[in-house]
Amino acid sequence: MRDNPVLEVVRVGVYVDGFNLYYGLRSLRGRRYLWLDLRALALRLLRPGQTLTALRYFTAPVRGDARALARQQTYQAALETLGVEVVLGRFQEQRASCRACGVSWRTYEEKQSDVALAAAMVGDVALDLVDMVLLLSADSDLCAAIEAVRQVDARRGGKTRVVSVFPPGRRSDGLRLASDAWFPLGEALIRQSQLPDRVSGREGARYHRPAHWS
Repeated sequence: MRDNPVLEVVRVGVYVDGFNLYYGLRSLRGRRYLWLDLRALALRLLRPGQTLTALRYFTAPVRGDARALARQQTYQAALETLGVEVVLGRFQEQRASCRACGVSWRTYEEKQSDVALAAAMVGDVALDLVDMVLLLSADSDLCAAIEAVRQVDARRGGKTRVVSVFPPGRRSDGLRLASDAWFPLGEALIRQSQLPDRVSGREGARYHRPAHWS
């Protein structure tokens, strides 16, 4: 009688570009899907024989809108309760101006999130923590991060696969070409992966879906 072959478990790390995903969700159904359960979504993206070993969400605190910041913090706390690692960058203030009329105004540019995401991907591959990288983004700036993963992975035999998952309404030809595979994130998976209206946290904490996101 033949022994059943032992299937090798593929360890998957999921790395989420928070703002790229946010604007993709907004373009799909406005605020309807913003209360997204990233852990449930990540698990639904896995294939048989794969296991989730890292789930990191990269974003930056909202500037200039206290109520929007409160909604964001509530959402992040709910995610952390479910085991999602939230990594915060920052917005840097800049001045923009109109060359024609000379009027200037204040703007904010997100900083550090892309760098942190790239560092996490490369670090997890270098430490042999993952066999597959799932990158949830359509930001072509992350092509450099994939190239860095390739260089680090070559030292351990080049076994890591990189798969790009494009948020709704977004795509990147650069990421498509740099990745081993890619696919768009469909609405059905997003709809099936919503958090309950109330998420229970540690020590009796409760995180409620913001009414503004109904």
